[in-house]
Amino acid sequence: MCEWHNMANPKITIIDYGVGNLQSLKKAFNFCGIEAAVSEDAEAILKSDAVVLPGVGSYEAGMRGLKVRDLVDAVKNFAIQNKPMLGICLGAQLMLSEGHEFGIFNGLDIMPGKVARFSGLMDNEKIPQMGWNKIYMPKGASWQGTILDSIPEELLDVYFVHSYILAPDKKENIFGLTTYGGLEFCSIIKHGNIYGCQFHPEKSGEIGLKIIKNFINTI
Repeated sequence: MCEWHNMANPKITIIDYGVGNLQSLKKAFNFCGIEAAVSEDAEAILKSDAVVLPGVGSYEAGMRGLKVRDLVDAVKNFAIQNKPMLGICLGAQLMLSEGHEFGIFNGLDIMPGKVARFSGLMDNEKIPQMGWNKIYMPKGASWQGTILDSIPEELLDVYFVHSYILAPDKKENIFGLTTYGGLEFCSIIKHGNIYGCQFHPEKSGEIGLKIIKNFINTI
């Protein structure tokens, strides 16, 4: 079992907005000794010590799911507090300003940038990227004290399923990089205590559990 140390019994909420793979994520937190709540209640989200924004599917459907549950302001207001927040796959994409999937749609704008389709891939690589791939550190970055703390870079092999990529406007928000089909793209975004992972830590074996443990320890 994982261990955590910074806060006794932290309240972590997995946000349910209708498009997430919630049970595997909840099991991952359980393995790390945390009974994370699953909720679509705005007040519960705002009272949390940390939140997770998961998601699979299209950008438009994700934002619609947040809107119909009146969760957009709650998520944005939580982010303003700079409490720990983890976006996963679509959840990470929604943190940026807009998505360019079957149109242009406004996002949460927690970090400036857009979500764009893979383009210019070499080696006949297929879209979506589906499977294991490496994360590596941008030049000048430091992973100490973050969700990637104490994970050797050569072991950062994680599970991806996506056709669109994170394209933050600011270099400072690029926290992890990956190469697919000859294209280098941003696979982790960060702003303060807010992280977005294009991959699925809950499906990434021991390394994914270590990332979740590290996220818990940021609280």
